[in-house]
Amino acid sequence: MAVSKCSRLSGALVKQLLESVDSVLFDCDGVIWRGDQAIPGAPEVINLLKKSGKKVFFVTNNSTKTRKMYADKLGKLGFDASEEEVFGTAYCSAMYLKTVCRLQGKVYLIGSHAMRQELEAMCIQQVGVGPDPVSGGQSDWANVPLDPDVKAVLVGFDEHFSYMKLNRALQYLCDPECQFVGTNTDTRLPLEGGKAVPGTGCLLKSVETAAQRQAQVVGKPSNFMFECVADQFGLDPSKCLMVGDRLDTDIMLGSNCGLKTLLTLTGVSTVADAEAHQRSGCPHRQKMVPDYYVDSIAEILPALQG
Repeated sequence: MAVSKCSRLSGALVKQLLESVDSVLFDCDGVIWRGDQAIPGAPEVINLLKKSGKKVFFVTNNSTKTRKMYADKLGKLGFDASEEEVFGTAYCSAMYLKTVCRLQGKVYLIGSHAMRQELEAMCIQQVGVGPDPVSGGQSDWANVPLDPDVKAVLVGFDEHFSYMKLNRALQYLCDPECQFVGTNTDTRLPLEGGKAVPGTGCLLKSVETAAQRQAQVVGKPSNFMFECVADQFGLDPSKCLMVGDRLDTDIMLGSNCGLKTLLTLTGVSTVADAEAHQRSGCPHRQKMVPDYYVDSIAEILPALQG
């Protein structure tokens, strides 16, 4: 398949690409659904890929849902999917703390109830979920009560993020032995109509700035996200395809891990973005150039039906 990078995937090239892989990893929002609506043709693509013998996985930086929540949503939208095929950052962060950090203690969690559930499923105790209002003055904040069993700080998306949470994370991270993990660095969450809200990356950067430490990031484009899937299912990177709508997370992950990459234009990034990276000559930006692109993953459908 001697094709230049950032090529439109069409015609015979679709079948060639599918024949060259045995596993396909999909980002979710902007790729197979938008909000609560499946992208037209996406369920059929996923279901036919599985019927043809391909392994399919769902890889998302969203930390607000458990694997089960994602599997339930996939099922309601018509996708043939199981909980074991879902790899979100709530689950992968728990895996990271358990297998890489080998955590012996509790986690101070800036994050969601879904993250708490995934931690508890791996027998990791947490403190911190929910609001933490400010009280007292600066001397009280600097001496805020801490749980001596906390050995890690984990930062994910938290709608209750506050000055006190930022302060408490700083106090824990003053101990150099305290592990520091973040789910992802996405700074904005795009919404319908061109609007956006702040993403986890904004919260994580705040904690990094206060603590004067860098977090170990678990989500895309970190290699750990792919390794989490590959280790459990014995995947060969050279026979995997990463499908995503973001160049800086999905496509970069694929490039970092040696996967083939496909950009779909139903989400965030554009062909113009990819071509700008391609022209830049910068090695880092080159990793954000996909092998192929399609307007929608529905364009794969004819090759699967033929």
